[in-house]
Amino acid sequence: MYDIILSFITAFALTYLAIPSIINVAHVKRLFDDPNERSSHTTSIPSLGGFAIFAGVIFSVILWTPFNLFSNLQYILCSLVIIFLIGAKDDIIPMRPSTKFMGQLFAALIMVYKAKVQITSFYGLFGVYELAEWFSVPFTIFVIVLVINAFNLIDGINGLAGTIGVIITATFGIWFFLIDRIELAIICFTLMGSIIAFLKYNYTPAKIFMGDTGSLLVGLVSSMLAIQFMEINNNLVSPYAISAAPAVTIAILIIPLYDTLRVFITRAIRGRSPFYPDKTHIHHLLLDLGYSHLQGTIILAITNMLFILVAYLLQKQGMDTLVLAIIILALATILSAMLYLLVRRKRKIQA
Repeated sequence: MYDIILSFITAFALTYLAIPSIINVAHVKRLFDDPNERSSHTTSIPSLGGFAIFAGVIFSVILWTPFNLFSNLQYILCSLVIIFLIGAKDDIIPMRPSTKFMGQLFAALIMVYKAKVQITSFYGLFGVYELAEWFSVPFTIFVIVLVINAFNLIDGINGLAGTIGVIITATFGIWFFLIDRIELAIICFTLMGSIIAFLKYNYTPAKIFMGDTGSLLVGLVSSMLAIQFMEINNNLVSPYAISAAPAVTIAILIIPLYDTLRVFITRAIRGRSPFYPDKTHIHHLLLDLGYSHLQGTIILAITNMLFILVAYLLQKQGMDTLVLAIIILALATILSAMLYLLVRRKRKIQA
């Protein structure tokens, strides 16, 4: 318990103290994120906040994690370093998407093959349980890369990616603590502490963005926690066991996961590349309705928490995993469709 508290405080303090210096360096060296047609900000703002988040996480995890309980930690840290290097390069000098993807793939490979973070079962979803190795490995890599990019794509308004990251790490962290997986709880609360310190400077008016360094890092850690959550649940005998872990995991990651899938599908339907840049994300639609960055972040954060609550309560009633997953995705579809119709109606009125 004390290690968890100390890891949170250490990560928070280091990130909080590092960010002003990073902002100062960014101004001196003119390392800014300049506004463009896809931006939701109108002034040049430093985008190196992920450097401080990474420093806080790495230092605190190494300092407080009991390595004797977490033999694969070194490989997880290696993956984090790879993601940091990719994000740092892209934040300073933008890199080609293909190069960025290869770096993410490399980090995912280390996570799967060395850290043994792997989805080995569908846990009864579609009537499937154990997965063959030939399917399990590429599917896990796909999930990791998907979640990494999902966080990268929702980092579009002040505070959103960080706030969602706090909700996800808090949810997983509390559960890991309750089942006495202290090593995983430390990772959760360490990242949470760093993000909360960062948010002090990221809420409107934003003094700094987390950039790709931060969003890719949060995405990688979130994917690892989600997979461990499902895998541990698979053989867990505890009053805290979750009966529909895959569906609950979808609910925990609903904002980044669903928004990314929705945007990719709608772009494909329109004959565009799934990676075609536009302003059709949920946070963009909220801005179009007239909400501020802070209001949009609060709305999406509350929505994410409500999805988690609904999923938890329904699984407690013994609801089937597939049925619960369908309900969650259907509810997300209905809410996003309502939002789209409201934006469309507003545009017609203004026209």
